[in-house]
Amino acid sequence: MERTAVNPWTWSAELGYNQGEVVSGASRTLYCAGQTAMNADGKPEHPGDMAAQLALSLDNLEAVLGAAGMTLANLVRLGVYATDVDRLFQHYGLLASRLGAAVVAPATTVLGVTRLAIPDLMVEIEGTAVA
Repeated sequence: MERTAVNPWTWSAELGYNQGEVVSGASRTLYCAGQTAMNADGKPEHPGDMAAQLALSLDNLEAVLGAAGMTLANLVRLGVYATDVDRLFQHYGLLASRLGAAVVAPATTVLGVTRLAIPDLMVEIEGTAVA
């Protein structure tokens, strides 16, 4: 698989994401459902703690990727939904550091939403990965 970053401007790369990515030679594509701070029993964890919810959501995304034989390095698209974007950005370094460690800068969108499917949840992350 070959990835080519598409950045008509440099500012997004400086923030840790690409405006787009051209992927060629991919043999498999994984579309990940939104991952939240749910434990293995399907119960929400860490009510009111954005940092802990973000970390667990990332753990769960990595679990889905791993079950498909992929890692964060395979992400080409990331969607982040938060009930409080300002609060999310206070802890965005958690996401940025994990993506940085994977040496990946997927095309990313962050959206503020009024609520998620389960009221105690504050952040949801979905992704598209290719291998």
